[in-house]
Order: sequence, then structure tokens, then C-alpha cells
Amino acid sequence: MEHHPAAARLTEAAASAVQQHGSGNLLRIVLVVMVLGCALTAWFLLSGYKRKDD
Repeated sequence: MEHHPAAARLTEAAASAVQQHGSGNLLRIVLVVMVLGCALTAWFLLSGYKRKDD
């Protein structure tokens, strides 16, 4: 089993998504990742407001 960096695996996945199913699935993947990233960023930023710094 060969070692592939994460970037190479991501590139291969994106290329196979475009090659097999057109750009629709790639666009869905990008949108889902963006939404999850925004949600995690918002959670991280808003969780700091709950802490009391005395």
C-alpha cells in the first residue's frame, strides 16, 4: 500500500467526480464542505463567548 498525501487523494477524488458524474457532484461536495466549515467556524467563535474570564 503506497502512501499518498491528503492533497493527492483529494485531487484524485475531485478528478474522478468530474470524470464520472460531471461537475454536479463536485459542486455538491464543495458546497457541503463549505457549509460544514462555516458551521464549525461559527461554533468555535461563538463558544468563546460562553466562557467567563474573571
